[in-house]
Amino acid sequence: MSARSLNKVQLIGNLTRDPELRYTPQGTAVCTIGLATNRSWTTDTGEKREETEFHRIVAWNKLAELCSQLCTKGRKIYVEGRLSTRTWTGQDGNQRTTTEIVIDDMILLDSRRPAESPAAGETAPVAEPAKEEAAESEKEEKASKPPKADKKVKAKSDLVKEEEPTEEPADITPDDIPF
Repeated sequence: MSARSLNKVQLIGNLTRDPELRYTPQGTAVCTIGLATNRSWTTDTGEKREETEFHRIVAWNKLAELCSQLCTKGRKIYVEGRLSTRTWTGQDGNQRTTTEIVIDDMILLDSRRPAESPAAGETAPVAEPAKEEAAESEKEEKASKPPKADKKVKAKSDLVKEEEPTEEPADITPDDIPF
């Protein structure tokens, strides 16, 4: 029996570039994002230091498509996933290796895109990131489902008058159906 292990990464940082969405030959969406995280500390001599790490983030399938729509350079995000190291041979024949974070969760932490910054003196409305993502997911789900017919009317004000057709509909025969 093998020992338990854990490969989990949680990062909060700023996007260093706009996402790049591609599709595999099988049609699977894959999105790559650059993320920068900062660390600051004070040395023994009292000097303040700061260090920036750059990470390559990879998202697959539906999350990849959401990342490509919602993420833009400069936005602050939270990602959660796992480390993955790949090795391949480059076009020049040299062996290459990279370590990436393959994410399975992403949360937008800022309430607006950097390009939509408010004018001087105005304050930006604060929105909850989870609600923003939920609204996007809900829109996509509604778009993929056919509308349901409502049989109940809640109040008289809900009734809408429909215009009566001016012409009588012609009789439809099976030969008129195109399929």
